[in-house]
Amino acid sequence: MTGDERAEASVRREPGTAQGRLARDYSALARTVRQSGLLRRRYGYYWTRLILAVLALGGVWCAVVVVGRSWWQVAVAAAMAVVLTQLAFLGHDCAHRQVFRSRAWNDWVARVLANVLVGISYGWWTDKHDAHHTDPNREGKDPDIGPGAIAFTPSAVRARRGAVSRWFARRQGWFFFPLLTLEGLNLHVSSVRTVLGRRPVRHRGFEAPALMARLVAPVVVLFVLLPPGIAAAFLGVQLVVFGLMLGSSFAPNHKGMPVVPPTLEVDFLRRQVLMSRNIRGGVAVDFLMGGLNRQIEHHLFPSMPRPNLRRVQPVVRDHCAELGVPYTEVGFFRSYAIVVAYLNDVEHSAREPFACPVAGALGRT
Repeated sequence: MTGDERAEASVRREPGTAQGRLARDYSALARTVRQSGLLRRRYGYYWTRLILAVLALGGVWCAVVVVGRSWWQVAVAAAMAVVLTQLAFLGHDCAHRQVFRSRAWNDWVARVLANVLVGISYGWWTDKHDAHHTDPNREGKDPDIGPGAIAFTPSAVRARRGAVSRWFARRQGWFFFPLLTLEGLNLHVSSVRTVLGRRPVRHRGFEAPALMARLVAPVVVLFVLLPPGIAAAFLGVQLVVFGLMLGSSFAPNHKGMPVVPPTLEVDFLRRQVLMSRNIRGGVAVDFLMGGLNRQIEHHLFPSMPRPNLRRVQPVVRDHCAELGVPYTEVGFFRSYAIVVAYLNDVEHSAREPFACPVAGALGRT
């Protein structure tokens, strides 16, 4: 069920309640957007992107052969990371049903892109990402702010034990981006653990061999073609740049925005807008972030083709202004400064629970 369908189902369930009235705020926006035609597929855009990205990956492998036993391979490795990030963005768009009308086409293209080309389990990633979209920044629900090396919520900071752990929590913002250099490795490891573990995975028979072949074959090829030191450097640079690029495209969109208590119910529009942050910028930012810089619009209309997010942005911004719903948009570098400052002082930055605007509208205290 899409976001607008969920919101409109809420209206039908509780038409006279405060929740129902708030849900209608989204239904009105969804009707306007549907009538505008911005939800229609953009086949030319996506086929062009898919073909160019696959050709670029092939071109990078050709460059590996041509450059040969040279330390210039580290530049080729960085280029490969850029291409893999773009393929991951395309897989993300397919997973959200942005590319094709057919659910099966979207699922299988995303599954091939993720497992065969990028090296990430589609089944593992979609479960995690769907949970994030359903409850962004909701404690106990959004896996992106769950327990881990970084504490994203005050309760996670308070749970830290030991002087070293508490010291790190007070300075974790400075470590956040260096830790992203390990994100590529983390994605691969988490994917392997999922497809080889006991957790249910749809189409495990495809994902497990495809993923393992993708992760093993390039390593073998590199160590056959290149000296061990250069091959190892190639893999290290590719993983570091890939992790930085992919992690940096997600980090500024929600970190430092309000954290929702587990028991507070928020209507769909406010749940997506108030917990998301847009990043201003032109073509370069669109490329680096894969369209995720328009995070508010993406969360409101996850099946909308990426190039249409720019066109729907003024409609969403005006609708939020009419409702008095804060719409957050900042510059590219400012967004990362906010993330670092927030993480260095999570316990105080997130001290006030996300309750005031919505709780009042729902008649709660």
